[in-house]
Amino acid sequence: QVQLVESGGGLVQAGGSLRLSCAVSGGSFSNYDLGWFRQAPGKERDFVAVSRWNGGSAYYADSVKGRVTISRDSAKNTVYLQMNSLKPEDTAVYYCAGRPAWKFNSPDRGYDYWGQGTQVTVSS
Repeated sequence: QVQLVESGGGLVQAGGSLRLSCAVSGGSFSNYDLGWFRQAPGKERDFVAVSRWNGGSAYYADSVKGRVTISRDSAKNTVYLQMNSLKPEDTAVYYCAGRPAWKFNSPDRGYDYWGQGTQVTVSS
């Protein structure tokens, strides 16, 4: 069973930066698309970004495009989300998500595995 564990969240002022990490275990790292979602209180869980299984392409939500970079390190079985120029509206619990590569249809669908989340709070 694939397990995902997020880390790196915290409190940051608007305009600051954070790098989130997601450690992957229990499966072959290269078999999975790995992405990030976020959920603010009272709102639905929204897609943020995904890196495809071979790291050859990435997709971003319009709300974060230009401020966020997703990357993956196969030697460490870890996917990262670098976030810059953070805004108060970025405040949410951020979740790492995994999807078997063969299930790809669209960037925000088909994820089978989820981490427990890490809190990101951006103050104004």
